[in-house]
Amino acid sequence: NGSGKTTTIRMLTGLLPPTSGTAVVAGVDVVAEPEAVRRRLGYMSQRYGLYDDLTVEENLRFYAGLYGLIGAEGKARVEELIRELAFTPRRRQLAGTLSGGWKQRLSLACATAHRPDVLFLDEPTAGVDPAARRQFWVVIRELAGRGTTILVTTHYMDEAERCERVALLW
Repeated sequence: NGSGKTTTIRMLTGLLPPTSGTAVVAGVDVVAEPEAVRRRLGYMSQRYGLYDDLTVEENLRFYAGLYGLIGAEGKARVEELIRELAFTPRRRQLAGTLSGGWKQRLSLACATAHRPDVLFLDEPTAGVDPAARRQFWVVIRELAGRGTTILVTTHYMDEAERCERVALLW
């Protein structure tokens, strides 16, 4: 805790300007083109970025729209996410009433609605039960298998072992 993981991610996503240095994400200079970087990446923060008073489907439609997926394309992508992440029975459930594991899954779906090249996951499984953690890692592996580059911060060494490369910050 306190080593700068979240701050580093916020700089790499273009949300926080660095005080010095350079960074390139997906071939784009973070300082010179923060908007271009944001279009190429997904970000799931430590705290759920969901709207509790919207349903699962409404959250997905909202985030798809933020990434420019509107009309038939947006609707098709939302339906695909609902199907792939098993939200069909929960599609009309308010996000605020979901369990921690389902909120985490919905946050991931929102962060990947636009099929980003790079995905930043900041302590994505903190506070969720072991079964939800395992299921989350199944989804991460599927995304990585499709070619998405994923950066994960975690305090769990069993999760770090699942990664191809590991860096320690202290």
